[in-house]
Amino acid sequence: MRALYAQDPGELGGHRLLARLGAGGMGVVYLARTADGTLVALKVIRAEYATDRAFRERFRREAWLAREFTCRWLVPVTAADAEAREPWLATAFVPGPSLAETVDGHGPLTPYAVTALGARLAEALTEVHEAGLVHRDVKPGNILLALDGPRLIDFGIAQSPGLTALTEPGAIVGTPGYLAPEQARTGGEAAPASDLFALGCVLAYAATGQRPFGFGDPAAVLYRTVHEEPDVPGLDGLPPPLRTAITGCLAKDPAGRPTAAELARSLRAADQEPGTATGPDHQTAPARQFTTAPDRPADWLPSAVLRLVADRSARALDPPPRQTGPAAPQEPTVVDAGRAPSRRRILAIGGSAVAVLAAAGTGTAILLTNHQETKQGGAAQNLPAHVIGFQGALTGDQKKVGLAQERGARLAVAAHNARKDTRFRLALTSYDDRGEAGRATDGARRLLAEPSLCAVIGPTTVAAARVAVPLYGEASTPVLPVSADYDALGLSSATERTLCVTTAPSRYRTTPVLAYLTWVRKVERTAVVQDQAAAGMAETARDLRETPPSEGTSTVHPVASGTDDFGPAVAAALAAHPEAIVYAGTSPTRAAACARALATAGFTGPRVTFESVMRPAFLEAAGEAAEGWVFGAPYSEPQSSDSKAAKAFTAAYRDRYGAPPARWAAEAYDAVGLIVASLDAHGGGAGITPGQVAERLFKLTYDGVAKPIRFTQDITHGLTPENTSFLYQVKDGKFRFLGRYDQVS
Repeated sequence: MRALYAQDPGELGGHRLLARLGAGGMGVVYLARTADGTLVALKVIRAEYATDRAFRERFRREAWLAREFTCRWLVPVTAADAEAREPWLATAFVPGPSLAETVDGHGPLTPYAVTALGARLAEALTEVHEAGLVHRDVKPGNILLALDGPRLIDFGIAQSPGLTALTEPGAIVGTPGYLAPEQARTGGEAAPASDLFALGCVLAYAATGQRPFGFGDPAAVLYRTVHEEPDVPGLDGLPPPLRTAITGCLAKDPAGRPTAAELARSLRAADQEPGTATGPDHQTAPARQFTTAPDRPADWLPSAVLRLVADRSARALDPPPRQTGPAAPQEPTVVDAGRAPSRRRILAIGGSAVAVLAAAGTGTAILLTNHQETKQGGAAQNLPAHVIGFQGALTGDQKKVGLAQERGARLAVAAHNARKDTRFRLALTSYDDRGEAGRATDGARRLLAEPSLCAVIGPTTVAAARVAVPLYGEASTPVLPVSADYDALGLSSATERTLCVTTAPSRYRTTPVLAYLTWVRKVERTAVVQDQAAAGMAETARDLRETPPSEGTSTVHPVASGTDDFGPAVAAALAAHPEAIVYAGTSPTRAAACARALATAGFTGPRVTFESVMRPAFLEAAGEAAEGWVFGAPYSEPQSSDSKAAKAFTAAYRDRYGAPPARWAAEAYDAVGLIVASLDAHGGGAGITPGQVAERLFKLTYDGVAKPIRFTQDITHGLTPENTSFLYQVKDGKFRFLGRYDQVS
């Protein structure tokens, strides 16, 4: 749950908006309150989708059919407006987490809970199917867990079996991994049996934490769904009735699957048989009868989930206040701050205080230490040692980035070992994966074989991170990528349990741009030149159009990927009389073409773009036209910062490496600091496991050299993106650091 943005409406259709529950490519979901005080989840669809007649018809049908349902396991629609410019739909607010959040965050459910889940979802599908409809997207993310039972949501793609699909011809609607083989094979119309197959996948996942057809590339998952048998380790350990129900749903032949009504009856009957039901303690329990009585106790959910429901319910009653501008900087507090050294002491290290003790293994294993004395003036104590792994591109195309990160990590290790009050020492073990996926797997396995490994920093590139992060997740080892964009990884939540993202993902690339144009330049008319040669920038352009700076207006002007002539698009943009221009693209040379076209047209207002353009090639190709351009970036430049921490870090870096800190060095330094804080919070002893380090990482708030690091205190553990990005500007032919976006004036 997040605070409303300044541009969010205060009221919609008689509902008072209270907070944001989520946002995606289709629109925004708000927490809202009706006139009589009832809380609802209000989904608003982006206007561009509503211009599609087929989409608006689908939305109208969703609102209509959902109002007809009476089963308590289906979330009721309370109000809707399919004719509005931005159609919206309100449903009862369910404060519980999704099944995906629950299993990914707390592990599989008990067999008793899975039986309850299956019986109630089967009841829900029974009503859907008896109404002549098919849900078409039964999956863990569309199942919310309430105190009294599950709720099946999202009927946005539900349809009658005989109706024409409201999608593009040949499109397969559904989620790979839960899509029935007959749909994956032909993309044909869905049938009730398709929902039962998906439900079987859901129940297998809920009981074991595993998808029957695995994870990874969607095409590979679909191939396995069609051609291979389900592979679910742990399924044999379930009570026979539950196991039989799941395997029956997973039959390749739709005719071999039970109907929803048959499945509901069999699961209810299984619970009534003595000795077959299993309770929340995973032991055989007396038989219990599932009912839909309102006073049903909430003993089917794990206690951790019950606490999460209670917390979300409390937050819904006290939502965060609306943002009125850039979020004010918060002062994070390090856990056990009383034990932590001051930043000045961490950074005040001299070259004579450290010594390289070992060079071996997969890369360079370095233990940086100093000759410290006990309080009694005796010899240094024998302290436990923890190993931090570094996996990155130390050679190859990304060598500069990888070396900068390793140097930052080394400096942080040295700073920690130089502390007089440290309770443990650190060692750094590096592996050069060259930024290549082929070497990343070997690198992860070698680092995981290191004794006393507590965490890993890296990999440097997206390609390497995609294959390495799941391996660290399987080993319950925290991994902290510094420069690899989280949004580009495309990982499933099941492989991210120990992934600690400390850099703002690309989905937030517009944040510093909006802040600069709203609070520094205060423009009200913006034009976006969208480079269609750049993948992923269409959504960025759309976000800028729908959330323009200063709550003003924004126009978007595309440039085809097959042309280098930006003149027509620039002319069209300037015809709208903008006060600022944003280049939505990734190519430095194409951005330079845009800059030259603007210079030729005489435009001198704010010109803004993103970090991927901030390369020497832009300066060389744009020439004088590059002057004044502003860039949003996810990394700091400590040598240009006025903070004491940044100045001390810069001095220490210069002293050790003879040069100012390179890009991403400070971020790697802070990643080590976050790991140290976690170890300190656990007492620093030799028995601390990587899993314990990972668990504590997400509970910390850390005041780093580059930026404050804090995480959302929910099951996602995502980085709080506010105040984590920076601004640069071309001055005198060079990229100059302006500061953290919320601190630039």
